Amino acid sequence: MRLVFPGILLCLTIISCQKFEEYPDEPYIEFREFGLIVNPQTGISEKGILRIFYRDGDGDIGLEQGDTLFPFQEDGDYYYNLLITYYEQQNGVFTEVPLVSWNNITQQYDTLTFNARMPLLLPKDQKKSIKGIIDNEMFIYNPLSAYDTIQFRVKITDRALNVSNEVVTPPIVLIKP
Repeated sequence: MRLVFPGILLCLTIISCQKFEEYPDEPYIEFREFGLIVNPQTGISEKGILRIFYRDGDGDIGLEQGDTLFPFQEDGDYYYNLLITYYEQQNGVFTEVPLVSWNNITQQYDTLTFNARMPLLLPKDQKKSIKGIIDNEMFIYNPLSAYDTIQFRVKITDRALNVSNEVVTPPIVLIKP
């Protein structure tokens, strides 16, 4: 008994000293960096990788592929959970620009988006604080634009529809033809 009691006391002391980080249930993000990827054959910066730090108190960031019913339906406000708005510096002012692409099938322009659906970061039945880094690779070359400096505004939404703060990238100067 003399050996068991000190062992139990030591285990309880170690367990009670562990601190689990707790955060609010609303997601929080910070911009970390944006890396340009230059196509070696064309010399054009066609892609970029957006790096964002995140933390969330209940870990409910991300969607499953089958999460397409209300409120996550395809044309709804919550279909995408990584929300990215594109800006171009036009005459010294950053202006939100809708991106368009020609659709050969419909013979008309389609509006494109940088928004994305992040996968689940924790199983739906787990509730615990999480933090980490999100890397999102994007095609950024806009052949219809004469401007070479862009910027993004980013926020995320969790499954409880809590919206994070918004972060803004610094100006990104593209390599264009």
